[in-house]
Amino acid sequence: MKIRELSIEGAWELTPQVHGDARGHFTEWYRFDRLAEVVGHPLRLAQANLSLSSRGVVRGIHFADVPPGQAKYVTCVRGAVLDVIVDLRVGSPTFGTWEGVRLDETERKAVYISEGLGHGFCALSDDATLTYLCSETYNPTGEHGVHPLDPDLGIEWPADVPQLSAKDTEAPSLAEALASGLLPDYKAVKAFTAELGKAHRA
Repeated sequence: MKIRELSIEGAWELTPQVHGDARGHFTEWYRFDRLAEVVGHPLRLAQANLSLSSRGVVRGIHFADVPPGQAKYVTCVRGAVLDVIVDLRVGSPTFGTWEGVRLDETERKAVYISEGLGHGFCALSDDATLTYLCSETYNPTGEHGVHPLDPDLGIEWPADVPQLSAKDTEAPSLAEALASGLLPDYKAVKAFTAELGKAHRA
């Protein structure tokens, strides 16, 4: 498995080795030990999600309060998506920037998204199926969103007319979320993840 840190601190792209022949193929799509080496602690598996989306659907940008936040390990098991990570941590050197990674059923790449980062995706096929491993269970009062079409983010979604949920359509802009104090604090997130690393090494 090849692991590449993305331009946003706390996000990684993981490319597994796919073994195949005429019968089909096999791959290790998740290795807790390899991930822990780069992240500094293992992913606490608290919940696993499966998401099915039609072509042109955009979901996100979602994030959770820190602590405890919600780290995610995401891969596409069918079809293809453009997976997007946004730095929403106030005070971060890359605050407000985004990076996209294509996830599909061919290369079987995955992304790891640390606590405090925003996450979204755009379905590139009519049967785009994502699976998420999450460090925390769903907490409706602690989870939030930023409008995925906010021009201040400038995300280049590969969809002529992005299809959004009502919840995402009503999400605040980045500026509104910042002004309301909704966004995670970079130093607080760093301190929290450092504590996770200390607990792992203890």
